[in-house]
Amino acid sequence: MKESETLRRVLLAVGPGLLMAGAAVGVSHLVQATRAGADYGFAILWVLLLAVISKYPFLEFGPRFAAATGSHLISGYRRMSAVAFWIYVGMTAGTMFIITAAVTIVTAGLAEQLFAMGWTNFGWSALIFGICALLLWFGRYPGLDTSMKVIITLLTLLTLAAVLIAFGAGAGTEAARTESPSYWNAAGIAFIIAFMGWMPIPLDAAVWHSIWTGERSKQTGNRPTVREARYDFDIGYGAAALIGLLFFLLGTLVMFGSGVPFAAGSVAFSAQIVDLYSQTLGSWSAPLISVAAFVTMLSTTLAVTDAYPRVLSELWAEVSAEGGESAMRLKVYRIGLLVVPLAALGVLYFTADAFTLLVDFAASLSFIAAPVLAWFNYRLITGDQVPPEAQPSRGYRIFSLCCLAFLVVFTLIWFYWRFFS
Repeated sequence: MKESETLRRVLLAVGPGLLMAGAAVGVSHLVQATRAGADYGFAILWVLLLAVISKYPFLEFGPRFAAATGSHLISGYRRMSAVAFWIYVGMTAGTMFIITAAVTIVTAGLAEQLFAMGWTNFGWSALIFGICALLLWFGRYPGLDTSMKVIITLLTLLTLAAVLIAFGAGAGTEAARTESPSYWNAAGIAFIIAFMGWMPIPLDAAVWHSIWTGERSKQTGNRPTVREARYDFDIGYGAAALIGLLFFLLGTLVMFGSGVPFAAGSVAFSAQIVDLYSQTLGSWSAPLISVAAFVTMLSTTLAVTDAYPRVLSELWAEVSAEGGESAMRLKVYRIGLLVVPLAALGVLYFTADAFTLLVDFAASLSFIAAPVLAWFNYRLITGDQVPPEAQPSRGYRIFSLCCLAFLVVFTLIWFYWRFFS
């Protein structure tokens, strides 16, 4: 294959990975990563790195499976075993409303901080859900794909500039000299679990990515090879991990040791995030950062609002005789665009005043589910549904099993601290 043709195919494959990055760069980065650096400094950097490394293979198996089989993970779970399929259904039902609510409340806080309309979190969340539902109802995948590429590039450049300026001002030396509080206690372990749950993205995203890979293929008329799909994944995952690290460093360099805790409310928290940038880049940057942070979270909310209805439509296709028809898939998808946001608004109505508690709870659910989803993905990618040439190598399998063991051990540690400590 000529180099020009190879490049063309790679560019056609790129998209779902950045969409995954757009979904990732939200609560896990703006909230969890920044809080981790602000509360514990460099001492907790190992948690971020292990989270990124340990989730890598199981998230990569999503686009690999889609490229190798032309299908998505939900269909794979169904064919693998009824138990795996229904466990995934239960996990999705138990987390999708809470995760959608947690993502949206951060967006609502940034919207109020930016526009200062005096609206409540609930009011902003309802408007944001309405905007996302309308965009997805009419634009669907292509509009989602295009917007993410611009947003992720902008946020990465701005955050990198803020971190470099903070290091240049000597903040790194001061942060390294400041003694970190112990995190080997109930509160510290609980936060670490919540931090890892969404860093850089929940393992549910492997299913989303496999579906988005199929949608990208329909859009371009090009089904990627496993190598091309992995290239796309590495770009998106690398971007999500890098931005997570930058937010962590920003929290460490600017807030660690300052004695100023993060606010519990989403509006006040959002204002603190903007202050992190303005303290390092200068006050001129506050309006630009406010817009960038809001657009970033809006894109995350948009991606999540798209992901769960799309998952619901594929679940329906697996259990219904007529669900495989395109018209029925679209109908279920659009029903999901209404039902999921409305249910998430119900969650927000009762929990909007407990912003950080809601985020930590949702992230903890994602982490506890991670070993189960990781095992399903490993069995699927090494099973009969995937051609031998598309399966991971022996070394990659060993690495994957080591990552799985880490996820299991850390989950057991959480259960011990939660119920027996």
